[in-house]
Amino acid sequence: MIKTLCTAVLVTVCSMSASASASVPTPQPKAASAPAAAPGGGCAVITAPPPESAPPTSVNTLRQAYFCVLDNYYSGPAMDSTGLLKSAFAAYTRDLMRRGADRADLRLPALTGNRDTDWAAFAKVLGAGDPAALRAAITGMVAGLHDNHARWNRPTPPPEGGPTGTGIVGASAMQGPQLDPAARPPLFITRVLPDSPAAKADIRPGDIIVKVNGVPAFVGDTVNQGLLDVFASDKLRLTLKRPTTGRTRTVELREGPITRQPPAVTSKTLPGGVAYVQLPGFYEGAADHVIAKLQGKPEAVVLDLRGNGGGSPREVTRLLGAFAHGKITSYFCPLKGDCVPNRTDDSVPLLGLRLVVLTDRGCASACEDFSAAVKGNGLGTLIGTRTAGAVSGPSEGYLLDDGSVLLLPKVRHLGPAREIIDTIGVPVDHYAPMTALDLATGRDPGVAKALAVL
Repeated sequence: MIKTLCTAVLVTVCSMSASASASVPTPQPKAASAPAAAPGGGCAVITAPPPESAPPTSVNTLRQAYFCVLDNYYSGPAMDSTGLLKSAFAAYTRDLMRRGADRADLRLPALTGNRDTDWAAFAKVLGAGDPAALRAAITGMVAGLHDNHARWNRPTPPPEGGPTGTGIVGASAMQGPQLDPAARPPLFITRVLPDSPAAKADIRPGDIIVKVNGVPAFVGDTVNQGLLDVFASDKLRLTLKRPTTGRTRTVELREGPITRQPPAVTSKTLPGGVAYVQLPGFYEGAADHVIAKLQGKPEAVVLDLRGNGGGSPREVTRLLGAFAHGKITSYFCPLKGDCVPNRTDDSVPLLGLRLVVLTDRGCASACEDFSAAVKGNGLGTLIGTRTAGAVSGPSEGYLLDDGSVLLLPKVRHLGPAREIIDTIGVPVDHYAPMTALDLATGRDPGVAKALAVL
């Protein structure tokens, strides 16, 4: 289940967290080869889809990633390079130990803080290197940055016969590819794809996940982070409780064919002539799609951003331009020098509508950018729960020699009042969380509160 979820989320982050000046192209079958990584340097900015075939991950790939971080990451030039190598080496040796392949001669060399000298000593210890452990080392090195927009992605070709998965593509504690440490029990399913293995097993939104392969979803009031490893299994044994009946049952799930629809803006009319518009992501063209839904001049609009994982900063400023002109929406700040303000797109005609925005812990990145701008500029009311706090800064993609892509923020994001939103999130004006019973019975406390406010 989480494999399907995480894959979808990672693709979203890779394609949607791009800066205004660059983006990470989505790999396409039979695409032209991407430019080779910069010779003698860490990496090259990716300008085309990664090649379909590439050599295996090598010590040189790890070298590229190491220097790429130091040269291109937001705080790379001021970073202690020894920390990167320590994180990489720890992950490298852990991978070997898990596979029973540890080496007696593997010891982290004495590091001086000189990035070139330290790399030479580090590479000498690794020797030819183990490809699987080297991949783990790159993953560990990037994870050591503790940055939600820094990722290492190895593009894989689509499976023959189409995508597969369990069909469970939403859960209440999911926050990107991780579990939200602030999640409250219970853990429940929020979205199931039609005609998927989960749907055929009568798994529905609102079903509470009690255990997965015998592992409890919560330990006390704390979400069990060990579920991420459990969900990686090919076969899942889910203990589920249906909130409408209290009945508990056990379901065994295996992956099967699934059908995913591209993200799309949907709308409906609520009582009182209020428009309800659901925006799943700030993908290219999303702002204009929302604006088109509002051309009938409704009394007000409830914009549902729950579960919106982010997207293009350009789409954020364009959509905000439909509700206000002449406003600063956020700031992009380099390590040194002045922050650059982002502003509403004043070429967009004003709609003149009252605005309510629904948010939750799945609202991340560009979604938080939009929410913070609405709240900070007094453009509307926020209802739901605090956002994810995953908006460190827009990422740029860099190609490594094994065809993998390193995503690194070059600037830091601040809100319209220069406030830090990353790791904190945007607070709502009215708390209205969705519960398992709400989903199971079709109630929506966020919409109900929005209509009461309007």
